[in-house]
Amino acid sequence: MAKNIKAIRGMHDLLPEDAVLWQHIETVLKQVLTSYGYSEIRLPIVEHTPLFRRALGEITDVVEKEMYSFNDLNGDHITLRPEGTAGCVRAIIEHNLIYNQEQRLWYIGPMFRHERPQKGRYRQFHQLGVEVFGFNGPDIDTEIILLTARCWRSLGISKYVSLELNSIGSFESRMNYRNALIAYLEKFRDQLDEDCKRRIYSNPLRILEHKSPVLQKILNNAPNISIYINKKDREHFAGLCKLLDHAGIKYIINKRLVRGLDYYNCTVFEWITDKLGAQGTICAGGRYDNLVARLGGHDTPAIGLAIGLERLILLIQKVNPDSFQLHSIVDIYLIYSGKNTQSKAIVLAEKIRDAYPQVRLITNYGGGNFKKQFARADKIGAKFALVIGENEINSGYVNIKNMQSGKQQMILQEDITAIIQLIIG
Repeated sequence: MAKNIKAIRGMHDLLPEDAVLWQHIETVLKQVLTSYGYSEIRLPIVEHTPLFRRALGEITDVVEKEMYSFNDLNGDHITLRPEGTAGCVRAIIEHNLIYNQEQRLWYIGPMFRHERPQKGRYRQFHQLGVEVFGFNGPDIDTEIILLTARCWRSLGISKYVSLELNSIGSFESRMNYRNALIAYLEKFRDQLDEDCKRRIYSNPLRILEHKSPVLQKILNNAPNISIYINKKDREHFAGLCKLLDHAGIKYIINKRLVRGLDYYNCTVFEWITDKLGAQGTICAGGRYDNLVARLGGHDTPAIGLAIGLERLILLIQKVNPDSFQLHSIVDIYLIYSGKNTQSKAIVLAEKIRDAYPQVRLITNYGGGNFKKQFARADKIGAKFALVIGENEINSGYVNIKNMQSGKQQMILQEDITAIIQLIIG
Protein backbone atom coordinates (compact mmCIF):
# COMPACT_ATOMS: atom_id res chain seq x y z
CA MET A 1 0.00 0.00 0.00
CA ALA A 2 1.32 3.44 -0.94
CA LYS A 3 2.31 5.68 1.96
CA ASN A 4 -0.06 8.57 2.64
CA ILE A 5 1.25 12.02 1.70
CA LYS A 6 0.76 14.53 4.49
CA ALA A 7 0.78 18.33 4.54
CA ILE A 8 4.17 20.03 4.83
CA ARG A 9 5.20 20.66 8.42
CA GLY A 10 3.95 24.01 9.61
CA MET A 11 1.35 24.29 6.83
CA HIS A 12 -2.15 23.34 7.85
CA ASP A 13 -5.45 22.54 6.18
CA LEU A 14 -8.41 24.72 7.10
CA LEU A 15 -11.38 22.39 7.42
CA PRO A 16 -14.97 23.41 6.62
CA GLU A 17 -16.05 23.78 10.26
CA ASP A 18 -13.09 26.11 10.88
CA ALA A 19 -13.60 28.04 7.64
CA VAL A 20 -17.00 29.25 8.87
CA LEU A 21 -15.34 31.04 11.81
CA TRP A 22 -12.57 32.43 9.58
CA GLN A 23 -15.11 33.80 7.12
CA HIS A 24 -17.06 35.46 9.89
CA ILE A 25 -14.00 37.15 11.41
CA GLU A 26 -12.69 38.24 8.01
CA THR A 27 -16.11 39.75 7.24
CA VAL A 28 -16.03 41.77 10.48
CA LEU A 29 -12.52 43.07 9.73
CA LYS A 30 -13.40 43.98 6.15
CA GLN A 31 -16.53 45.84 7.27
CA VAL A 32 -14.43 47.98 9.62
CA LEU A 33 -11.90 48.73 6.87
CA THR A 34 -14.68 49.67 4.46
CA SER A 35 -16.21 52.01 7.04
CA TYR A 36 -12.89 53.93 7.15
CA GLY A 37 -12.73 54.23 3.35
CA TYR A 38 -9.94 51.69 2.75
CA SER A 39 -9.74 49.82 -0.57
CA GLU A 40 -8.63 46.25 -1.24
CA ILE A 41 -5.53 45.46 -3.29
CA ARG A 42 -4.70 41.87 -4.33
CA LEU A 43 -1.03 41.02 -4.61
CA PRO A 44 1.01 38.07 -5.95
CA ILE A 45 2.14 35.40 -3.50
CA VAL A 46 5.58 35.20 -5.17
CA GLU A 47 7.90 38.10 -5.89
CA HIS A 48 11.47 38.54 -7.09
CA THR A 49 13.82 37.80 -4.17
CA PRO A 50 15.71 41.14 -4.40
CA LEU A 51 12.47 42.93 -3.47
CA PHE A 52 12.56 41.47 0.04
CA ARG A 53 16.33 41.78 0.41
CA ARG A 54 16.14 45.50 -0.36
CA ALA A 55 13.00 46.13 1.67
CA LEU A 56 13.58 44.05 4.80
CA GLY A 57 17.35 44.37 5.04
CA GLU A 58 20.04 41.78 4.43
CA ILE A 59 20.80 41.39 8.14
CA THR A 60 17.41 40.24 9.40
CA ASP A 61 16.23 36.82 10.52
CA VAL A 62 13.61 36.79 7.78
CA VAL A 63 16.08 37.32 4.94
CA GLU A 64 18.97 35.37 6.44
CA LYS A 65 17.18 32.14 7.33
CA GLU A 66 13.38 32.20 6.97
CA MET A 67 12.48 32.95 3.34
CA TYR A 68 11.28 30.26 0.93
CA SER A 69 13.41 31.20 -2.09
CA PHE A 70 14.17 29.22 -5.25
CA ASN A 71 14.97 29.51 -8.95
CA ASP A 72 12.00 29.02 -11.27
CA LEU A 73 12.12 27.35 -14.69
CA ASN A 74 13.30 30.60 -16.29
CA GLY A 75 16.18 30.86 -13.84
CA ASP A 76 14.63 33.82 -12.00
CA HIS A 77 15.27 33.87 -8.25
CA ILE A 78 11.86 34.21 -6.59
CA THR A 79 10.48 34.06 -3.06
CA LEU A 80 7.18 33.16 -1.44
CA ARG A 81 6.24 36.40 0.27
CA PRO A 82 7.26 36.46 3.96
CA GLU A 83 5.24 39.65 4.56
CA GLY A 84 2.97 41.95 2.58
CA THR A 85 4.35 45.49 2.80
CA ALA A 86 7.19 45.07 0.29
CA GLY A 87 4.87 43.66 -2.37
CA CYS A 88 2.32 46.40 -1.78
CA VAL A 89 4.98 49.10 -2.18
CA ARG A 90 6.26 47.41 -5.32
CA ALA A 91 2.71 47.43 -6.74
CA ILE A 92 1.97 51.09 -6.05
CA ILE A 93 5.28 52.12 -7.65
CA GLU A 94 4.78 49.86 -10.67
CA HIS A 95 1.22 51.09 -11.27
CA ASN A 96 1.92 54.73 -10.39
CA LEU A 97 -0.66 54.84 -7.61
CA ILE A 98 1.06 57.44 -5.44
CA TYR A 99 2.08 60.27 -7.75
CA ASN A 100 0.20 63.25 -6.28
CA GLN A 101 -2.17 60.75 -4.69
CA GLU A 102 -2.97 59.36 -1.27
CA GLN A 103 -3.81 55.70 -0.81
CA ARG A 104 -5.53 53.74 1.96
CA LEU A 105 -5.17 50.05 1.08
CA TRP A 106 -5.69 46.62 2.63
CA TYR A 107 -4.98 43.05 1.58
CA ILE A 108 -5.40 39.58 3.03
CA GLY A 109 -3.76 36.26 2.37
CA PRO A 110 -1.04 33.72 3.17
CA MET A 111 2.58 34.53 4.01
CA PHE A 112 5.48 32.08 4.29
CA ARG A 113 8.45 31.82 6.66
CA HIS A 114 10.61 28.77 7.34
CA GLU A 115 10.74 28.89 11.13
CA ARG A 116 10.10 26.43 13.92
CA PRO A 117 6.37 25.66 13.92
CA GLN A 118 4.53 26.11 17.20
CA LYS A 119 1.08 27.16 18.29
CA GLY A 120 0.38 30.59 16.83
CA ARG A 121 3.48 30.50 14.61
CA TYR A 122 3.32 28.58 11.34
CA ARG A 123 5.33 28.29 8.14
CA GLN A 124 2.25 29.25 6.14
CA PHE A 125 0.33 31.86 8.08
CA HIS A 126 -2.26 34.45 7.16
CA GLN A 127 -2.28 38.20 7.62
CA LEU A 128 -4.59 41.09 7.00
CA GLY A 129 -2.40 44.03 6.09
CA VAL A 130 -3.17 47.75 5.98
CA GLU A 131 -0.94 50.23 4.16
CA VAL A 132 -1.43 54.01 3.93
CA PHE A 133 0.61 56.30 1.67
CA GLY A 134 0.93 60.07 1.40
CA PHE A 135 0.26 61.30 4.95
CA ASN A 136 2.99 62.82 7.15
CA GLY A 137 1.30 63.65 10.43
CA PRO A 138 0.49 61.71 13.59
CA ASP A 139 -3.19 61.89 12.66
CA ILE A 140 -2.92 58.97 10.23
CA ASP A 141 -0.94 56.99 12.84
CA THR A 142 -3.87 57.62 15.15
CA GLU A 143 -6.41 56.53 12.56
CA ILE A 144 -4.97 53.09 11.93
CA ILE A 145 -4.69 52.50 15.68
CA LEU A 146 -8.32 53.59 16.10
CA LEU A 147 -9.22 51.30 13.22
CA THR A 148 -7.68 48.29 14.93
CA ALA A 149 -9.26 49.22 18.26
CA ARG A 150 -12.64 49.19 16.51
CA CYS A 151 -11.84 45.74 15.11
CA TRP A 152 -11.21 44.43 18.62
CA ARG A 153 -14.47 45.94 19.88
CA SER A 154 -16.39 44.41 16.98
CA LEU A 155 -14.86 41.02 17.78
CA GLY A 156 -15.46 41.32 21.53
CA ILE A 157 -11.80 41.07 22.60
CA SER A 158 -10.94 44.66 23.64
CA LYS A 159 -10.36 43.79 27.29
CA TYR A 160 -7.91 41.05 26.37
CA VAL A 161 -5.51 43.16 24.30
CA SER A 162 -3.30 46.14 25.10
CA LEU A 163 -1.47 48.66 22.95
CA GLU A 164 2.26 49.28 23.21
CA LEU A 165 3.89 52.26 21.46
CA ASN A 166 7.36 53.58 20.83
CA SER A 167 9.24 55.91 18.54
CA ILE A 168 12.48 54.65 17.02
CA GLY A 169 13.19 57.92 15.24
CA SER A 170 14.84 58.48 11.90
CA PHE A 171 17.50 56.33 10.29
CA GLU A 172 20.18 58.74 11.47
CA SER A 173 18.83 58.68 15.04
CA ARG A 174 18.87 54.90 15.06
CA MET A 175 22.43 54.75 13.80
CA ASN A 176 23.59 56.98 16.66
CA TYR A 177 21.62 54.88 19.14
CA ARG A 178 22.89 51.67 17.55
CA ASN A 179 26.50 52.70 18.19
CA ALA A 180 25.74 53.50 21.83
CA LEU A 181 23.88 50.21 22.30
CA ILE A 182 26.72 48.17 20.78
CA ALA A 183 29.22 49.83 23.10
CA TYR A 184 27.01 48.97 26.08
CA LEU A 185 26.34 45.35 25.07
CA GLU A 186 30.03 44.66 24.43
CA LYS A 187 30.61 44.99 28.18
CA PHE A 188 28.30 41.99 28.76
CA ARG A 189 29.29 39.86 25.79
CA ASP A 190 30.24 36.86 27.94
CA GLN A 191 26.71 36.76 29.42
CA LEU A 192 24.91 36.73 26.06
CA ASP A 193 23.68 33.65 24.22
CA GLU A 194 25.04 32.84 20.78
CA ASP A 195 22.11 34.42 18.95
CA CYS A 196 22.55 37.73 20.78
CA LYS A 197 26.30 37.66 20.27
CA ARG A 198 25.69 37.40 16.55
CA ARG A 199 23.22 40.27 16.64
CA ILE A 200 25.43 42.71 18.56
CA TYR A 201 26.93 43.98 15.31
CA SER A 202 24.35 42.88 12.74
CA ASN A 203 21.03 43.96 14.33
CA PRO A 204 21.55 45.06 17.95
CA LEU A 205 18.12 46.71 18.31
CA ARG A 206 16.47 43.29 18.09
CA ILE A 207 18.25 42.31 21.30
CA LEU A 208 16.02 44.80 23.14
CA GLU A 209 13.02 42.51 22.53
CA HIS A 210 14.72 39.35 23.80
CA LYS A 211 12.67 37.66 26.56
CA SER A 212 15.55 36.11 28.52
CA PRO A 213 15.39 37.21 32.21
CA VAL A 214 19.20 37.45 32.29
CA LEU A 215 19.25 39.71 29.26
CA GLN A 216 16.35 41.80 30.48
CA LYS A 217 18.31 42.49 33.67
CA ILE A 218 21.32 43.57 31.60
CA LEU A 219 19.12 45.84 29.48
CA ASN A 220 17.70 47.67 32.49
CA ASN A 221 20.66 50.04 32.36
CA ALA A 222 21.04 50.13 28.58
CA PRO A 223 20.93 53.50 26.76
CA ASN A 224 17.40 54.78 26.13
CA ILE A 225 16.54 55.29 22.46
CA SER A 226 14.39 58.34 23.25
CA ILE A 227 17.55 60.33 24.06
CA TYR A 228 18.77 59.92 20.47
CA ILE A 229 15.54 60.87 18.68
CA ASN A 230 15.47 64.26 16.97
CA LYS A 231 13.02 67.04 17.82
CA LYS A 232 10.78 66.45 14.79
CA ASP A 233 10.24 62.78 15.65
CA ARG A 234 9.69 63.56 19.33
CA GLU A 235 7.00 66.08 18.38
CA HIS A 236 5.40 63.57 16.03
CA PHE A 237 5.23 60.94 18.76
CA ALA A 238 3.92 63.44 21.31
CA GLY A 239 1.21 64.41 18.81
CA LEU A 240 0.21 60.78 18.40
CA CYS A 241 -0.02 60.23 22.16
CA LYS A 242 -2.12 63.39 22.56
CA LEU A 243 -4.58 62.30 19.87
CA LEU A 244 -4.87 58.83 21.37
CA ASP A 245 -5.51 60.36 24.78
CA HIS A 246 -8.33 62.48 23.35
CA ALA A 247 -9.79 59.42 21.61
CA GLY A 248 -9.77 57.44 24.86
CA ILE A 249 -7.28 54.81 23.66
CA LYS A 250 -5.13 53.43 26.47
CA TYR A 251 -1.52 52.60 25.68
CA ILE A 252 1.85 51.77 27.22
CA ILE A 253 5.05 53.40 25.98
CA ASN A 254 7.53 50.54 25.64
CA LYS A 255 11.04 51.92 25.07
CA ARG A 256 12.27 48.47 24.04
CA LEU A 257 9.76 48.04 21.24
CA VAL A 258 11.70 48.33 17.99
CA ARG A 259 10.16 45.90 15.42
CA GLY A 260 12.39 43.55 13.49
CA LEU A 261 12.54 44.90 9.94
CA ASP A 262 14.88 47.58 8.64
CA TYR A 263 12.27 49.74 6.94
CA TYR A 264 10.53 51.03 10.09
CA ASN A 265 11.05 54.56 11.43
CA CYS A 266 9.44 56.85 13.97
CA THR A 267 6.15 55.31 15.23
CA VAL A 268 6.06 51.58 15.95
CA PHE A 269 3.29 49.77 17.82
CA GLU A 270 1.96 46.35 18.79
CA TRP A 271 -1.33 45.04 20.09
CA ILE A 272 -0.50 42.23 22.51
CA THR A 273 -2.31 39.75 24.75
CA ASP A 274 -1.25 37.66 27.72
CA LYS A 275 -3.67 34.86 26.80
CA LEU A 276 -1.54 33.13 24.16
CA GLY A 277 1.78 32.56 25.91
CA ALA A 278 4.91 33.48 23.97
CA GLN A 279 3.00 34.28 20.77
CA GLY A 280 1.24 37.28 22.28
CA THR A 281 1.39 39.80 19.42
CA ILE A 282 -1.78 39.78 17.32
CA CYS A 283 -1.17 43.02 15.42
CA ALA A 284 1.92 45.11 14.76
CA GLY A 285 2.99 47.97 12.56
CA GLY A 286 4.57 51.35 12.22
CA ARG A 287 5.79 54.05 9.87
CA TYR A 288 8.15 53.32 6.95
CA ASP A 289 8.67 56.71 5.33
CA ASN A 290 11.82 55.73 3.42
CA LEU A 291 10.74 52.41 1.91
CA VAL A 292 9.04 53.73 -1.24
CA ALA A 293 12.21 55.62 -2.20
CA ARG A 294 14.37 52.61 -1.31
CA LEU A 295 12.39 50.49 -3.79
CA GLY A 296 12.64 53.02 -6.62
CA GLY A 297 9.75 55.44 -6.06
CA HIS A 298 9.83 59.04 -4.95
CA ASP A 299 9.87 60.02 -1.27
CA THR A 300 6.49 59.06 0.17
CA PRO A 301 5.42 58.98 3.81
CA ALA A 302 3.77 55.69 4.74
CA ILE A 303 2.47 53.64 7.65
CA GLY A 304 1.09 50.14 7.87
CA LEU A 305 0.13 47.22 10.06
CA ALA A 306 -0.45 43.49 9.89
CA ILE A 307 -2.96 41.42 11.85
CA GLY A 308 -1.97 37.79 12.39
CA LEU A 309 -5.20 35.93 11.68
CA GLU A 310 -4.20 32.61 13.25
CA ARG A 311 -3.32 34.31 16.52
CA LEU A 312 -6.42 36.48 16.42
CA ILE A 313 -8.62 33.43 15.98
CA LEU A 314 -6.77 31.52 18.72
CA LEU A 315 -7.43 34.46 21.06
CA ILE A 316 -11.12 34.63 20.18
CA GLN A 317 -11.53 30.88 20.64
CA LYS A 318 -9.77 31.07 24.02
CA VAL A 319 -11.46 34.05 25.62
CA ASN A 320 -14.84 34.16 23.88
CA PRO A 321 -15.60 30.63 22.64
CA ASP A 322 -19.34 31.32 22.65
CA SER A 323 -19.20 34.90 21.35
CA PHE A 324 -19.99 33.88 17.80
CA GLN A 325 -22.80 31.37 17.72
CA LEU A 326 -22.38 30.75 14.04
CA HIS A 327 -25.56 29.87 12.27
CA SER A 328 -26.07 26.56 10.56
CA ILE A 329 -24.48 26.54 7.14
CA VAL A 330 -27.76 25.18 5.73
CA ASP A 331 -31.12 26.93 5.93
CA ILE A 332 -33.04 24.41 3.83
CA TYR A 333 -32.54 20.75 2.94
CA LEU A 334 -34.80 19.81 0.04
CA ILE A 335 -36.06 16.22 0.30
CA TYR A 336 -37.92 14.33 -2.44
CA SER A 337 -38.98 10.78 -3.22
CA GLY A 338 -41.29 9.21 -5.74
CA LYS A 339 -42.11 9.37 -9.42
CA ASN A 340 -41.33 12.70 -11.18
CA THR A 341 -40.26 14.34 -7.89
CA GLN A 342 -36.60 14.79 -8.74
CA SER A 343 -37.11 17.25 -11.58
CA LYS A 344 -39.74 19.11 -9.59
CA ALA A 345 -37.39 19.43 -6.62
CA ILE A 346 -34.51 20.71 -8.77
CA VAL A 347 -36.72 23.33 -10.43
CA LEU A 348 -38.14 24.48 -7.08
CA ALA A 349 -34.63 24.76 -5.61
CA GLU A 350 -33.49 26.97 -8.49
CA LYS A 351 -36.57 29.19 -8.16
CA ILE A 352 -35.80 29.72 -4.48
CA ARG A 353 -32.15 30.56 -5.26
CA ASP A 354 -33.24 33.00 -7.99
CA ALA A 355 -35.60 34.82 -5.65
CA TYR A 356 -33.49 34.63 -2.47
CA PRO A 357 -29.80 34.13 -3.29
CA GLN A 358 -28.83 34.67 0.36
CA VAL A 359 -30.69 31.53 1.46
CA ARG A 360 -28.45 28.48 1.95
CA LEU A 361 -30.13 25.49 0.34
CA ILE A 362 -28.97 21.93 -0.33
CA THR A 363 -30.90 19.53 -2.52
CA ASN A 364 -30.68 15.86 -1.60
CA TYR A 365 -28.83 13.77 -4.17
CA GLY A 366 -27.94 10.12 -4.09
CA GLY A 367 -31.42 8.80 -3.44
CA GLY A 368 -32.62 7.27 -0.20
CA ASN A 369 -36.02 7.01 1.41
CA PHE A 370 -37.53 9.81 3.46
CA LYS A 371 -36.05 8.49 6.70
CA LYS A 372 -32.51 8.50 5.32
CA GLN A 373 -32.92 11.94 3.78
CA PHE A 374 -34.22 13.41 7.03
CA ALA A 375 -31.23 11.87 8.79
CA ARG A 376 -28.91 13.66 6.32
CA ALA A 377 -30.72 16.95 6.88
CA ASP A 378 -30.37 16.53 10.63
CA LYS A 379 -26.69 15.54 10.40
CA ILE A 380 -25.69 18.71 8.55
CA GLY A 381 -27.73 20.92 10.90
CA ALA A 382 -30.36 22.13 8.44
CA LYS A 383 -32.93 24.45 9.97
CA PHE A 384 -35.79 23.35 7.75
CA ALA A 385 -36.61 20.53 5.38
CA LEU A 386 -38.75 21.01 2.27
CA VAL A 387 -40.42 17.74 1.37
CA ILE A 388 -41.79 16.80 -2.04
CA GLY A 389 -43.39 13.39 -2.53
CA GLU A 390 -45.91 12.08 -5.03
CA ASN A 391 -48.76 13.48 -2.93
CA GLU A 392 -47.16 16.95 -3.03
CA ILE A 393 -46.69 16.65 -6.81
CA ASN A 394 -50.37 15.90 -7.27
CA SER A 395 -51.57 18.59 -4.85
CA GLY A 396 -49.12 21.36 -5.85
CA TYR A 397 -48.03 21.84 -2.25
CA VAL A 398 -44.73 21.42 -0.44
CA ASN A 399 -44.34 20.20 3.11
CA ILE A 400 -42.12 22.38 5.34
CA LYS A 401 -40.70 20.81 8.48
CA ASN A 402 -38.92 22.71 11.25
CA MET A 403 -36.03 20.37 12.08
CA GLN A 404 -35.80 21.59 15.67
CA SER A 405 -39.44 21.70 16.73
CA GLY A 406 -40.71 19.03 14.36
CA LYS A 407 -43.61 21.29 13.37
CA GLN A 408 -44.82 20.84 9.77
CA GLN A 409 -46.85 23.01 7.42
CA MET A 410 -48.14 22.71 3.86
CA ILE A 411 -47.66 25.64 1.44
CA LEU A 412 -48.27 25.98 -2.28
CA GLN A 413 -45.10 25.27 -4.26
CA GLU A 414 -45.65 28.41 -6.33
CA ASP A 415 -45.77 30.62 -3.24
CA ILE A 416 -42.00 30.96 -2.82
CA THR A 417 -42.33 34.16 -0.78
CA ALA A 418 -44.43 32.42 1.86
CA ILE A 419 -41.98 29.52 1.97
CA ILE A 420 -38.97 31.75 2.57
CA GLN A 421 -40.73 34.08 5.01
CA LEU A 422 -41.66 31.09 7.10
CA ILE A 423 -38.08 29.82 7.02
CA ILE A 424 -36.07 33.01 7.58
CA GLY A 425 -38.68 34.69 9.77
